[in-house]
Amino acid sequence: MKNLWLILHKYNAFFLFIVFFGVAFYLVVQNNTFQRASAINSSNQLIGGAYAEINGWRSYLHLAEENALLAKENAALRKKLQYYITPDSVERGMTSDTLRDVQYHYIVAKVTNNSIHQKNNYITLDKGTRHGVKKGMGVISANGIVGIVLNVSPHFSTVQSLLHSETRISASLEDSQTFGSLVWGDNYDARKAMLKDIPNHVKVRKGERVYTSGYSLFPPGILIGRVIETGISGGDSFLDIKIELSTPFHNLQHVYVVEDYFADEKTELESLNDDNG
Repeated sequence: MKNLWLILHKYNAFFLFIVFFGVAFYLVVQNNTFQRASAINSSNQLIGGAYAEINGWRSYLHLAEENALLAKENAALRKKLQYYITPDSVERGMTSDTLRDVQYHYIVAKVTNNSIHQKNNYITLDKGTRHGVKKGMGVISANGIVGIVLNVSPHFSTVQSLLHSETRISASLEDSQTFGSLVWGDNYDARKAMLKDIPNHVKVRKGERVYTSGYSLFPPGILIGRVIETGISGGDSFLDIKIELSTPFHNLQHVYVVEDYFADEKTELESLNDDNG
C-alpha cells in the first residue's frame, strides 16, 4: 500500500491529467451531437475489429472440425450425384429406381501418416474394417486420385499411394476418350506421372485433362491431372504422356475411400472368363 501511495504521489500530475481529460472528453461528447456520433462510430470500429480478431482465432482453432464436416458433406454429395447421372434414371425417368442403381459409397477418412519422397510411398488412414474399409478399395480426395487400400485393421488402413512404382490406374484423355495406364516414377516427383499405352495416332494437346476411365477401382470421370508434355516415344506404336497430377500429395488431410457395391459381382463374373478359357 505504501508503494502505491508513493507512485500516486510521484506521478500525481499525470494521473490528474488523465482524470481531467476523461471528464472533458465525456462532457464534449455528451453535449455535442457531431462529437458524440464520431465517438460512437470510432468505438464501434474498435470493438468490431476486436471481435473480428477473436472470431478469426476461434475459427482457426475449430478449423480441423470444420474440415471434417465439409469432408462428410462432400461424401454425401458425391453419393447423391449418382442419382442424377445413373443411365437408368434417364431411361426410366423414375427417382425411386435410381436408389437401387447407386454403385458407389464414400467413406470419409483422415490421413494420419503420409510419405511422398520414397520410391514406394504409403498413406495411413484413421478408418478400418469397423468403418467398412476393405483391401483393394480405391481412395480419392476432393482434387483427384490418391491410391488403393493395401492393408486393413479394425481402426486403421494403409494405402498404396499413387506415388508407388507398382500402382497402375486406368485413365482416359478428355478429348478422344482414349484410355491408357497411369504410372508413377518420373524422377519420383510427387506432382507428375506418366500416361502410357496411348496409340501414337491419337492427337493429344497440352492442357488436356485426364480422368479415370471407370475400368479400374475408381468411378469414371474422377480428375487425375492435365497433360503437360506430349509426343514422348513409348516404343512400338504407343506414346507416353507426361501428366501434372491434380492431387496435392504434400498436403493431404481428408480423403474418401470408394466402396463399389458391384465389385464382388463384377469380379465373380469376370472370373468365369478364365474358367471358360
